[in-house]
Amino acid sequence: MFVHLRPALVLLILFTLLLGLAYPLAITGIAKTLFPGAASGNLVERNGKLVGSHLIGQRFTSDRYFHGRPSAAGNDGYDASASSGSNLGPTSKVLHDRVAADVAKLGGHAPADAVTTSGSGLDPHISPAFAMTQIDRVAVARKMTPAAVADLVQKNVTHATFGLIGQPRVNVLTLNLALDARENRD
Repeated sequence: MFVHLRPALVLLILFTLLLGLAYPLAITGIAKTLFPGAASGNLVERNGKLVGSHLIGQRFTSDRYFHGRPSAAGNDGYDASASSGSNLGPTSKVLHDRVAADVAKLGGHAPADAVTTSGSGLDPHISPAFAMTQIDRVAVARKMTPAAVADLVQKNVTHATFGLIGQPRVNVLTLNLALDARENRD
């Protein structure tokens, strides 16, 4: 009986080592060589300290910073280990009440991404329209002119890839870091 099982066990061990260890290590090594930033998660460092990732949103609550879209990931939002949507549908009273409260908090009108979560709950981008609704608050908190803040927003808009793929968007972390850099420069 062992004579019949031996080839199967040898192939199981061989393919486990080849496809479960060697191949992933090789692909990771190639990715780190060709695309070091992307292979490491597009991490952002400032003054030698890790401050975030260009790919994962985070909570900004200070009036000095632009805020991202609401997050349903984890109990407090923006928990990368609990990436998911809320699974609340269009007939959910909980969702309706939360969105209505968010719209009211924003003065009765707001872009959709200001009050709705993304599918993952970790989207690092907001629409330029949502960024524009926050300019006055950020300008007052930083003692800057609204025009200067609007200029920074415009400089941080990423347009559709090849003019076709995706929507114009603003990476909240990148914009907030640009605000800090401008403040430190002035």
